Amino acid sequence: MLDKRGWGRRYWLPLLYRRMMRLGGLGPVVTFTFDDFPRTAYTVGGAILKECGAAGTFYTAFALMNSSNYAGEQFCLDDLHSLVADGHELASHTLHHVSSRTVSTPEFVEEVIRGRSAMQSVPGLVVSDNFAYPFGAVSASAKRAVGRAMRSCRSIYQGVNGPAVDLNLLRANPLYGGIERMSAVRDLVRRTEEQRGWLIFYTHDVQTRHSPYGCTPALLESAVTMAVESSMRILTVRDVVAQKEARGSSGEAQGG
Repeated sequence: MLDKRGWGRRYWLPLLYRRMMRLGGLGPVVTFTFDDFPRTAYTVGGAILKECGAAGTFYTAFALMNSSNYAGEQFCLDDLHSLVADGHELASHTLHHVSSRTVSTPEFVEEVIRGRSAMQSVPGLVVSDNFAYPFGAVSASAKRAVGRAMRSCRSIYQGVNGPAVDLNLLRANPLYGGIERMSAVRDLVRRTEEQRGWLIFYTHDVQTRHSPYGCTPALLESAVTMAVESSMRILTVRDVVAQKEARGSSGEAQGG
């Protein structure tokens, strides 16, 4: 049966409470992001990017530190210090990994702010103002409210960003599974090059026996290698947004 409410949300949400940025001549560019994050995202995924002279964005729910779940052991404090030292971006993902559809909008915004503040309170950590919605769950009211508090908000709405980019709902594509998924990766890279856009990937754990929401090291390495060998640059979310802000390219919010 067609989920009319879900379909309606997917159709209307990208049109509401937008905060537009023109990508201009920055593209084509690709960003690799990791959510939550499991330790293997950094120890394996971060190492793959570093080997290629690149960096990734790690969306971090600080209260998950030193825990374990379906994706394996979660990050520890040393991982946060190490990834920042390696040049990766430490971004926020709420404090307790809370869905915006399970709490009120004020409660959700408080979770977002507390998550960022908890990491900022740790000496030596450089924390960006970029954010990703846990579970990809975002309501219109959450999009509007969190967009006022954070520099960018990444979704799991698929596609290529650009030439106009909604900073309140960055599009991103799952990097799940093994090497058999390279055909889909190749198609996205080709589209991004043609459109001179901004391609964002997201995953969770990076290990041979990955979770349903993770990928193998072989898939990530192949995707990174393809990006390096293409006309695309690999940049963090922080770097893309900062470069465009420096040129004064952000627009006013629209819709709703």
